[in-house]
Amino acid sequence: MGESSASYIRMVHHLIEECLIFNMSKEECMEALSKHADIKPVITSTVWNELQKENKEFFEAYTSGRGQKATEMEPRQRIQSKFNASMEANDKN
Repeated sequence: MGESSASYIRMVHHLIEECLIFNMSKEECMEALSKHADIKPVITSTVWNELQKENKEFFEAYTSGRGQKATEMEPRQRIQSKFNASMEANDKN
């Protein structure tokens, strides 16, 4: 592997870490890097999979935590939606 290939993979690795900070799924990260950094999804997926192999415990906790946060967000989103609808109704009156 040439130096430029290694540095490219390190860059993708770093960008995936940024995605993790923003609590993104693998698919969301692949889409974001494709759109904003012009990185092919297959590259992001391959690097993500290698990181997952090297850091099994972290990714198990991360995946579990993402699922728990999604469950916690559902009631918040319903409440926020009702609040927004109520505010819009009050604005019309």
